Amino acid sequence: MHVLVTGGGGFLGRAIVEQSVARGDRVRSLARGTYPQLAELGVECVRGDVSNPAAAEAACRGVECVIHTAAIAGVRMQREPYDRINLNGTQNIIAACRAAGVPRLVYTSSPSVTFAGEDQRGVDESAPLAVEWLEAHRSWYSASKARAEAEVLAANGPELATCALRPHLIWGPRDNHLVPRLIDRARRGRLRRVGDGANLVDMIYVDNAAAAHLLAADALARPDSLAAGKAYFLSQGEPVNCWQWIDEILALAELPPVGRSISYGAARRIGAACEAIYRLLPGREPPMTRFVAAQLAKSHWFDISAARSDLGYEPAVSTALGMQRLGEWLRLCAGPPGH
Repeated sequence: MHVLVTGGGGFLGRAIVEQSVARGDRVRSLARGTYPQLAELGVECVRGDVSNPAAAEAACRGVECVIHTAAIAGVRMQREPYDRINLNGTQNIIAACRAAGVPRLVYTSSPSVTFAGEDQRGVDESAPLAVEWLEAHRSWYSASKARAEAEVLAANGPELATCALRPHLIWGPRDNHLVPRLIDRARRGRLRRVGDGANLVDMIYVDNAAAAHLLAADALARPDSLAAGKAYFLSQGEPVNCWQWIDEILALAELPPVGRSISYGAARRIGAACEAIYRLLPGREPPMTRFVAAQLAKSHWFDISAARSDLGYEPAVSTALGMQRLGEWLRLCAGPPGH
């Protein structure tokens, strides 16, 4: 197929692009930066921003499917950039698909769109979006993703088949967000266990998340697709203890396990204070928020049987193999001893 991947230079986007090229697809990438490594693969690289309607429409012309991964993540206290890129950018992509006659749209959402501060154990897609809770707790990323997901699914119809995927805690080699942040905080002595340390979480290796997006694109091409108009949780299919897994990541970077802890209640109070301060500091992220405290202390793992049955998804790369690959990449990044 001829596919457009928005955010093709990002962590997940690049993995999708590489897998798409490897299976023989004709690939176009829309991204704000320049990525020579994509051009070397034969990818048509278009520079632009999804928040620009004209750029979105131009990028969508002539393709058969759009995989929309472009987004801004993080926990900044200013709402505007999240709404502009995650929500308005997605609205632009939907409009561009319609204007260009693109028949399929796969949207990268997040499991956090259903998170309302309580444990989630084996939750399936019947869980409602938690927009009001997320906005009350100033989780603008998750709130914007929830609103965008709702618009993508509402756009599903005879002319444009859509679905949304919710990969949880994407990790692996070339990660530029989750793993580097954990390691940086640990090295600076700023990593604390929140809560009792017993919470279970889901996560997903990046290649598995990428493969699921291509499965979804293919599923939407089928007449009367089971995936059309639906959202799907994605994970490794085996939740892990959050803090044991973090310790394993730190060990790969030759760092000691997390040694200090803080109660969930104290973390929430600190988070509330940080939110008030960082509302006055545009562009900077607070070290703690009420949302982050809840995510670190509560369980959140999901039933992925719908993705298995409707998309044919199975995590081909095991957690053990993924961790081995992550360790090799971290050692490569660290360079030779004494570097």
